[in-house]
Amino acid sequence: MKLPGQGDFESSDAHENAHSEEPDSGLGPGPGLNGPSGIDIGESQVSKDPLLFIQLNELLGWPQALEWRETGRWLLFEEKLDMGAGRWSAPHVPTLELPSLQKLRSLLAEGIVLLDCQAQSLLELVEQVVSGESLSPELRGQLQALLLQRPQHHIQTMGIRPCRESNAFRKASRDEDAPLKHQNPLRQKLPAGAEAAAVLAGELGFLEQPLGAFVRLRNPIVLEPLTEMILPSRFFCLLLGPPTLGRSYHEMGRAAAVLLSDPQFQWSVRRASHLPDLLAALDAFLQEVTALPPGRWDRTARIPPPKYLPSQHKRFPSKLQEVTSLSRQSAALAEDKHHHGPHTPIPELQRTGRLFGGLIQDVRRKACWYTSDFLDALHPQCFSAVFYIYLATVTNAITFGGLLGDATEGAQGVLESFLGTAVAGAAFCLMAGQPLTILSSTGPVLVFERLLFSFSRDYSLDYLPFRLWVGIWVTAFCLALVATEASLLVRYFTRFTEEGFCALISLIFIYDAMGKMLNLIRAYPIQRPGSSAYGCFCQYPGTGGNTSEWTSAKLKDTEDILSVPGLVNASFLPPPECIRQGGHPLGPSCHTVPDIAFFSLLLFFTSFLCAIALKHIKNSRFFPSVVRKVLGDFSSVLAILLGCGLDTFLGLATPKLLVPTEFKPTLSGRGWLVSPFGANPWWLSVAAALPALLLSILIFMDQQITAVILNRAEYRLQKGAGFHLDLFCVAVLMLFTSALGLPWYVSATVISLAHIDSLRRESKACIPGEAPNFLGIREQRLTGLVVFVLTGVSIFLAPVLKFIPMPVLYGIFLYMGVAALSSIQFVKRVQLLLMPRKHQPDMLLLRHVPLSRVHLFTAIQLACLGLLWVVKSTPAAIVFPLMLLGLVAIRKALEWVFSPQELLWLDELMPEEEETIPENRSEPEHLFSGNDSEDSELMYQPKAPEINISVN
Repeated sequence: MKLPGQGDFESSDAHENAHSEEPDSGLGPGPGLNGPSGIDIGESQVSKDPLLFIQLNELLGWPQALEWRETGRWLLFEEKLDMGAGRWSAPHVPTLELPSLQKLRSLLAEGIVLLDCQAQSLLELVEQVVSGESLSPELRGQLQALLLQRPQHHIQTMGIRPCRESNAFRKASRDEDAPLKHQNPLRQKLPAGAEAAAVLAGELGFLEQPLGAFVRLRNPIVLEPLTEMILPSRFFCLLLGPPTLGRSYHEMGRAAAVLLSDPQFQWSVRRASHLPDLLAALDAFLQEVTALPPGRWDRTARIPPPKYLPSQHKRFPSKLQEVTSLSRQSAALAEDKHHHGPHTPIPELQRTGRLFGGLIQDVRRKACWYTSDFLDALHPQCFSAVFYIYLATVTNAITFGGLLGDATEGAQGVLESFLGTAVAGAAFCLMAGQPLTILSSTGPVLVFERLLFSFSRDYSLDYLPFRLWVGIWVTAFCLALVATEASLLVRYFTRFTEEGFCALISLIFIYDAMGKMLNLIRAYPIQRPGSSAYGCFCQYPGTGGNTSEWTSAKLKDTEDILSVPGLVNASFLPPPECIRQGGHPLGPSCHTVPDIAFFSLLLFFTSFLCAIALKHIKNSRFFPSVVRKVLGDFSSVLAILLGCGLDTFLGLATPKLLVPTEFKPTLSGRGWLVSPFGANPWWLSVAAALPALLLSILIFMDQQITAVILNRAEYRLQKGAGFHLDLFCVAVLMLFTSALGLPWYVSATVISLAHIDSLRRESKACIPGEAPNFLGIREQRLTGLVVFVLTGVSIFLAPVLKFIPMPVLYGIFLYMGVAALSSIQFVKRVQLLLMPRKHQPDMLLLRHVPLSRVHLFTAIQLACLGLLWVVKSTPAAIVFPLMLLGLVAIRKALEWVFSPQELLWLDELMPEEEETIPENRSEPEHLFSGNDSEDSELMYQPKAPEINISVN
């Protein structure tokens, strides 16, 4: 068996995720509308060849009643008509028999080839084809009548949703053709300008010699009876002959259709001028097919389409390669910038050499997008993102507000957390260079606040005035960093640093979610036998204390219960015993309550598992695509609603979301403005510079690492980053929140990534078998702004929000942490430590780096992550900012342990290491030795982020 070159593909860990959403335009390559998706953007722009629909009509019924019947069709992949089931098969990679290709070549070499045929109708076309054959007038008439016979088409009219391009096609106008009276769903899935090709094959008894013809029409015409869709036809292929053993003509027809569906063959045959050009294109196809041993696979198996087609640029003629080389090089470099290779300079990270030069450039760059930042938010997807991120932000504000209240002994609390989140977040969304960022309190900053308060308490200092001076110094230091363009140092933040920080933040989310649930279980202990509210092991006085029976408060027949020795209804317990058993006395009876801890755990895991299941349903085979899209986009929202509905239906007394109802500071007796000195000595305002220096390092690292992750090239952001402008906004807001005694805010990694993930834009797979392409992110300011406005209004929405169970929100927290952690490449390499070699996935890095070296790199990352966690959780947390800087230093030291090529696959190269890479990178093979062109080609494939919540 043979596979055509179009199906020669590789699978890797980088090709794991493909999603399906609504069509969109503007960002990223997307599916080509001018040609097959296998051709990249540069090629489609050069060739401008329309998409070709190929249909195979087979002659059946000899010798009784001859009829043409549609048995196969091709766009990108093959669809066979399963006649027994009466339906089209799923699109699959076509497989061919080698003899069929060889016979087809021989038949075309000896048959009729008409290039630039000027026929204006099917009748003229048939007459030109038949006239070239040496047949008697009678046989010629029979053959002509047979070729003009209308074939039987199989059109499925249910279960396919039309695309936007449906209005670009003409409607059927022949009412007498019953199958064509109904709207053909497949036609609605084709782009405007698509053309058709008809392949007719079969056995004909009155022929003595094979008859082959290949026709290319100069001007495409509608050969309406031949194809199921009314499209202008460009190609016509006829393959007939006397009856033979087997299905040779059927296979030759399939071979001709597969050839026409191949991008290179189609490009060549459209430009062929003589028969040798046609045969040369067929020979080029034969040189690239891949043979499969006949005894090593099932011939009846249908190979599903790959999620990513390999690039076709090397298969095209050299002249076309020259034209497209420049666009491919730039695309490859841009795609590779944050995947494997050197950091190509981008405008946001180019030094200007002037004070505040980077800030000024950021402002100019973002000003031209400001209007579109609001207009681009007018899309239904943004409503889902607002609700999802709003609930996550509110939960985060409550969680960190409570923790901050505990850490500062009531100096700050939930109200300050709500107010600060709303004001700082809204101001940041309006002014920032990257408005997709969500500001929030973070674990590392909370640790620093706790240490600062402990220091103030131990030395009898007034905490809020001391904190104000720390904030003033931090603002000054951050402004100095902005003035000197220190944000350019983010070029040294490689994947090693980012993964360590992301893993730490994700673990904090998981740890906090689980910790909150454990605290809830301690507050509402699980009811065990002897303390259950629904039933209890009660000793009946007359039994001597030797028997005990399980009693159910749900049993209604009191007489039956009282008639059983040793069995007592909990509703008849006296008040003291009722309270001891976990109930509440209500008049003469004992009112039982459900097990709060048990049902809280039920809601917790229900929301967590439901969010994961609904997010993954987008890639499943269940439901129509529009249903999958809605379930995937609203996965977290639906999980929260499901948990709330379950809680309300059961009437459970689970802990609910608590929102402040009064607008006043948590610390009684203080105003909103913090006094600069209070009871502190004047020199403390100068001494505050020392802790402020450490906090500035923490703010810079926390902010910029998140910014680097959010602005990675694989997200295909079109409006650019704003590293300097973002840091400037954080610095100004630091001064504002310090003056009001509000928490300090910085970019929240996990919530920001969840925000980006909720705004993913992907093409819809209109053509059967075509994988949807990631188009980018819906870049705008409105979703974040609305989220923070709603957060501020939440103080007045307490009557509504009080119905949301806290276990449900903890489950969403756990989902965000697990989704972010499980999708980091670092976690995949950790899994390799536990996998036997034969079960390890075929990751590209394992083809180029020895497994022992991969394990060594992973072990170093694990040690760094463990050290960060220990430092964060101990009194030594004051040096945590320096530990983050230490990640960059450790990564620099790894250059002494690993070679540049190993670091290229395991991590990224730092700017100094780029000097070791050849400047001419027009071909990826320059970076590698050996026969790695196949793998290196995969490095440069356009791909969506490899993750669920977008952490690389």
